[in-house]
Parts: sequence; C-alpha cells; structure tokens
Amino acid sequence: MSTASWEDRAAGAALYLAGASAVTVLVSIAASQLLLALALVALLASRLRLRMPAVWVPLAVFVAGTLIAILASEDPGAGRPQIRKMFVLLMLPVVYSAVRTVGQARALVLGWVAVGSLSAAVGLIQFADKLRAARSAGAGFYDYYIAERISGFMSHWMTFAGQLMLAGLLLAAFLFFSPHARGRAKWMGVIAAALIGAALALNMTRSIWLAGALALLYLVWHWKRPLVWLAPVALAALVAAGPGSLRARLISIVQPRREVDSNLHRIVCWRTGLRMVQAHPWLGLGPEVVRLRFHDFLPPDAPQPLPTGWYGHLHNLYLHYAAERGIPTAMAVVWLLAQAFWELHRAARRTPAGRDEGRFLLHGAAACVLGVAVAGFFEVNLGDSEVLMMFLAVLACGYLAREQVEAGHGRIAA
Repeated sequence: MSTASWEDRAAGAALYLAGASAVTVLVSIAASQLLLALALVALLASRLRLRMPAVWVPLAVFVAGTLIAILASEDPGAGRPQIRKMFVLLMLPVVYSAVRTVGQARALVLGWVAVGSLSAAVGLIQFADKLRAARSAGAGFYDYYIAERISGFMSHWMTFAGQLMLAGLLLAAFLFFSPHARGRAKWMGVIAAALIGAALALNMTRSIWLAGALALLYLVWHWKRPLVWLAPVALAALVAAGPGSLRARLISIVQPRREVDSNLHRIVCWRTGLRMVQAHPWLGLGPEVVRLRFHDFLPPDAPQPLPTGWYGHLHNLYLHYAAERGIPTAMAVVWLLAQAFWELHRAARRTPAGRDEGRFLLHGAAACVLGVAVAGFFEVNLGDSEVLMMFLAVLACGYLAREQVEAGHGRIAA
C-alpha cells in the first residue's frame, strides 16, 4: 500500500471518527472522548493539516488565563480537573480539520438531530413515568418533578436541555434555509422538531426556554420576518395547551416558591460571586475553589438557612469564570462568543437570498452561539463537557461554511 493511499485512508477515518465523537456526545461522554482521541490520531496520520478557526485567539487567551489562575490559586491541586478538561477543547480543531465540505457538515447536523430526537423520545417516556410515580405517591406533580426532571440519555436535565437546544436550533435552520429540506427529509425534520420541542417544554428549564426562544426568533427573523410578530400568540397557545405544571413553571419566573424554584438560590449565588470577584478581580480564587470557599464569601444578610439548591458553582457562566479565574479570563469567553456570533452572522448575510447550504450552517451556528450566550447568564453551561463539546463542533461547522463563503464560492448547494 502506498504512503498516499494510507494517508488518504487516515483522513477518511478522521472524518468518521470526528463525526462519531461529535454525535456520540449526546449519548456518552466517555465514548465521545475516546472517539475524539482516535480522530486526533487519525488526523495526525493523514495528510490533512490541523487547523483552527478564527476564534482560536480568545480560546488561547482563556486557556492561558486558566493555567495562570491555577498556578496563582491558593489550592492549585483543586484545579487539576480543569487541566484534564482541556482535552475536550480539541473538538474544535479536530472537527474543523476533518470535516472538509458543507455536505459533510450537513450530515453531522442531521446526526445530531437524529440522536437528539431519540433522546427527546426517551425524555418523553421518562416524563410519563414521573407523572405516574407522582400520582402513585399522592404528591403534587410540580413539587415532585422539579427536583428530578427528564434527562434523556444524559445524567442531568440541564445537560439534556442544553444539548437539545443546540440540536433544535440547527434543525430549525435546516428546515428554514437548506435546499435539502424538502420531501421526506422535510417531514422527518418536522417530526423531529415536534419531539425536541415537546421534550424542551416538559424539561422545564427556564434559562433554556429564554435562550432557545431568542435564538429561534433570530432564525425566524432571517427566514420570514413578519412571523416574528406572531411570537406572543405562539407563546399564549403553548401556555394554554400545555399542562398545568408548565404554566406554574412560567409563573415561577416572577412568583417563585422558595423551596421549589431556584430564583432566591441563584440570587444568593450571584451576590456571593460578586464578593469573590471584588476580592480577587485579576486571577480569581482558582479553578474549582469557588465551591470550597463559597460560605466564606456569603453576604452577611444572606437568608439562613440557605434556599434549597446547588451551591457548587455560581449559576452564571461569566460570573463563575471571573470568580474562579479573574475578570480578564472571563472576558475571553465573552470575546469568543461575540466574535463567533459576529463573524458567522456577517458571513450569513453575504450568502445569496433563498435556500443555501452555507446560509443554513451559518445562521444555525450563529443561533447556537446566541442561545449559549444567553443561557450562560443563568447557568455555567460551557462548564458542562457534553454541552461544550457539541458547541465546539457546531462552531467548527459554522466556520467551515464561513470559509466557503469568504472564498467567494457564491451559492453553496452541496
């Protein structure tokens, strides 16, 4: 076998392994990371050059800031998990290097949609089981359910919701903008959208509701702008048709129940985080130290006992990273998200009107960036490896499409 033939085979293996890693993260983080490692080995054995999209600069600043924060930490050993976690960042260059055409990127998106739909279906079955269990226990469903919601293939409902939001937004972009969204593919997409939408609604994660709705409005604005004004009607119909627990969850945004809803808990976390940032603005307390020192920075007037909730992080991506790693490192995350959204959105505006593969991938990736950025105000979503890996793969697909548009290829049909 010639060297060239071996290198070509390695490039093909890298493509399939990278795609499998990106899709498998919806099912198993361990399997996804193993496939990512194999994809990297295959990529290095091929003739393909390891590439990074334009957002490599803020990502590098974030990594450097994290390492400096660990060295400066009062407990450097606590930060070891964050060093190991840097492996998942390889998803961005591996997918960007292995996936070479928009057709391959579209196949990856459809893989996410297929597995996401299956995970959503599992979540709906879980919801029915929880409803039966609450009735058998004679408990009020809302109180019974909020503390342990549907999670699909994932171990936590927040991970499940974050992944489904990304899959749902990419599916919406496919249906709105892709020339391949016709016939059987279109109707299968509609069915998948119904499954994912129902699972997201019944998952009852309010931050994902808000982030997903704003990102979906972004897509609708660029698809059929007048439909944006029907959003209040759609919301009213959803509330009217949905179960009582869904209405109660919406009402909890402004009228929370102390021991059930997380509003007061988040306020305590945010106030505590601000005190951490004020005390250590440049390098933070150190990665993983926030949870160890949380009670040392509680505001004096914090309610006692503390509202029910998880106090292992600050439930705000930007505040948490500022408290852990300092304001400059947290701003690198803001820089990355802002740059990615601007570059993907600007490239999408340069695509021809009508259905176009580049337009689908660019608007879909931009919507995902917007959704992640908004959800980050209420949760440390990119601290979740499963969500982070999928998000980085989405960015890689978006920047591949941007590369095609910037090269002046005009309409991208395959």
